[in-house]
Amino acid sequence: MSLGATPTVAPRGFRLSNAARNQILGLLFVSPWLIGLLAFTAYPIVASVYYSFTVYNVIQPPRFVGLQNYANMIAQDPTIPIVLYNTIYMVVLGLPAAIVVSFLLAALLNNPMVARPVFRTIFFLPAIVPVVAVSMVWLWLYNPNYGLINASLAAMGAQVIPWLSSPSLAKLSLILIGVWSQGTTIVIFLAALQDVPRELYDAARVDGANGIHRFFHITIPMCTPSVLFVLITGMIGWFQYFTIPYIMTQGGPMQSTNVYSYYLYQNAFTFFKMGYASAMAWILFLIIVTFSFLAFRSSGRWVYYAGG
Repeated sequence: MSLGATPTVAPRGFRLSNAARNQILGLLFVSPWLIGLLAFTAYPIVASVYYSFTVYNVIQPPRFVGLQNYANMIAQDPTIPIVLYNTIYMVVLGLPAAIVVSFLLAALLNNPMVARPVFRTIFFLPAIVPVVAVSMVWLWLYNPNYGLINASLAAMGAQVIPWLSSPSLAKLSLILIGVWSQGTTIVIFLAALQDVPRELYDAARVDGANGIHRFFHITIPMCTPSVLFVLITGMIGWFQYFTIPYIMTQGGPMQSTNVYSYYLYQNAFTFFKMGYASAMAWILFLIIVTFSFLAFRSSGRWVYYAGG
């Protein structure tokens, strides 16, 4: 190189800042979750909105019919009033019963007793047992010929009860199973009970309040945030009650346990009316949103937040 020549400078490569590099690495790490969210959650939701305005039987291409599916649900399907009544019946009776029983059991398990961890484990076990196994066990318990419940009644000379074959008892029998399997709710209430300040009970005793007064004026008000949470989540679960009726009764007898979710399943995978089933799903979504909104709106009157 001659003395008068200008030295060449190698171009500097493109370099990302540390913040940009970390952001790209973060997106790469979460990309499997993002792909799963888009493919298995976002796309089915958007597709179900479109299918709810179509006639679609999976085999043939969907045919757009506008609001016909929704109009048929309101005016032409005689089964819709039946399944709505059965579902609301389950929610109105089953949800309060589950909350009350769970709260009372949690209050009992919160007191000092012998083998308390064992009892807590026993009451929580139904929550971790698969629903199919629970249904099969209760089918045996309810069996009118050799079930444990009716066999015990017969041994005592009492009349056998047609738990699942009587239209007037079938829904109550399924509600009993739902109340029995509230192990998770018991744990939630138990955690809420342990957060109640002990000094409130001490002050109430000094003022002469007995156990009943302390329970209704301290324990319940301090646990109302957990009650609200259980009410909302329980409402969603009871409105979508499906697996146990599907396994144990298939909507019978005489459609007495044909709940909304089971009828939706029939339309989708038995009658292959995917468009109609999608419309049913969105109506159920609107029903749940409406009841949840009403519960939140009313919570200001009965939910007490200690820090508020």
